[in-house]
Amino acid sequence: MTEKIAVLLPAYNEEITIVKVIEDFRKALPHAEIYVYDNNSKDRTNELARESGAIVRFEPRQGKGNVVRSMFREIDADYYIMVDADDTYPAAEVESLLQPLRDGLADMTIGDRLSNGTYSKENKRGFHGLGNNLVRILVNKLYKGNYNDIMTGYRGFNRLFVKNFPVLSPGFEIETELSIHSLDKRYKLVEVPITYKDRPEGSESKLSTFSDGFKVLRMIFSLFKDYKPLIFFTILTIIFLTLGLISGIPVISEFAKTGLISKLPSAVLATGFIILSALSLVAGFILDTVVRQNRMQYELKVYDYYRSEK
Repeated sequence: MTEKIAVLLPAYNEEITIVKVIEDFRKALPHAEIYVYDNNSKDRTNELARESGAIVRFEPRQGKGNVVRSMFREIDADYYIMVDADDTYPAAEVESLLQPLRDGLADMTIGDRLSNGTYSKENKRGFHGLGNNLVRILVNKLYKGNYNDIMTGYRGFNRLFVKNFPVLSPGFEIETELSIHSLDKRYKLVEVPITYKDRPEGSESKLSTFSDGFKVLRMIFSLFKDYKPLIFFTILTIIFLTLGLISGIPVISEFAKTGLISKLPSAVLATGFIILSALSLVAGFILDTVVRQNRMQYELKVYDYYRSEK
C-alpha cells in the first residue's frame, strides 16, 4: 500500500513566502498532499496557495492552535508534516523527519533548530532566543524531559499521535502543548537537527515576543497543575505552611511566655494559612488520583484506536 503523507501549512499573511514553501515541499515530497490553512489573511496568501496547487482551507478562529485543531480533526493521512509557511525551515530535509515515523521509532519527530547553531546564527530577534531557552529549561525541569528545541515549528507526526491529541491552546502556545503532552503521555520522540534560516526580507513574524511569551509560560504552569497536581499542590502546601509558621510563631512564643494572646489578628492569619496548607495537600492527593484515572482512560482510548485501525 502507498503511504499517504499530508503537509500542513498554517498561514497568516504569508504571500511573500507561501509559493516557495509549497514548491519546495512539492519537490521534496511529490506524492504528498499539501494543505494550506488560511487564518484570516489580509493579503493574497490563499489565492497564491491555490494557484500553486495546494489544497486551501480556512480557519476563522484566530490563532495557530485553532488552526492545528482543525487540521488534526479534518485531515486523514498516515504521516503528517507540520511546518510554518514562512520559509525558515528546509523542505529538503523533510525525509529526516519522516523516516523515524516510518520505522516506528517515533510518534512525533521534532525539527531541532538549536543543536547545530543555525538558529543562533540566523535569528535576528534576541529575545526570541532567550525565550526559547527559558521555555526549554522550564519544560525539561518540570516534566523531566530532554528536549533541545521546544518551540520549533517543524514537526512530523504519525496518525496515532494526531488522532489522539486534544488541542487546547488557541495560539502559539500549541508548540509547548505538543511537547508537554508527548512527555506526559510517553509518546516516542525523536529530535532531528535541521538547518534554520531567518525570514526573507519583507516577511514579518506574527509571534509577539512578550505577549505570546507570557501565554506560553502560563500554558506551562497550567499544564503542570493539570498533569502533576500532587507536586503543584504540595508546593502550595509548603508555601502556605511557611507563611502560617512565620505569622504564628510570634503568637505561640508569646502564649508560651505569658499564657495570653494579644496578637489576635496574627493568630487568625496563621490559622488561616495552616488550614489552606492542609486543604491544598488534600486537593493535591485527590486530583492526583483523578489524573491517574484519566491517564488510564487515555491508554484504553489508544488501545481502542489500535483496534479500530486494524
